Amino acid sequence: MNRLRGKIAHVQSNGHVSLVDVTVGPDTFAAILLEDPAAAPYLAAGREVDVLFKETEVSLAKGLAGVLSLRNRMSATVRRVRRGEILSEVELEYQGQRVISVVTTRSVERLALQEGDAVEALVKANEVSLSEVQ
Repeated sequence: MNRLRGKIAHVQSNGHVSLVDVTVGPDTFAAILLEDPAAAPYLAAGREVDVLFKETEVSLAKGLAGVLSLRNRMSATVRRVRRGEILSEVELEYQGQRVISVVTTRSVERLALQEGDAVEALVKANEVSLSEVQ
């Protein structure tokens, strides 16, 4: 599980669904949660949280341009590629932190991923969880 420390910037709730914006360094991550501040009091602006997402939910792009509906975008550098027959693990450096992406080996080959490459790592908001920092 990837884990990044951040601070809640904004919470928008409707019923038991919340859209939470979390700043991680200069970037803002979005998480769609099936809870609200009434049930989860840590969902408040200014609170420190961990942003969590699975390695298999991190998509990669090279030379990405344009506007996307995906709001969770990380400019990162490839540090290591561990190729498997079907799946490969790509270790990234994002703001001095380690982020792992597991993608198909075909994708690694199509992107010609190598150590030192600049990439964009992408995660959909509904694949992001938040954990309260104690």
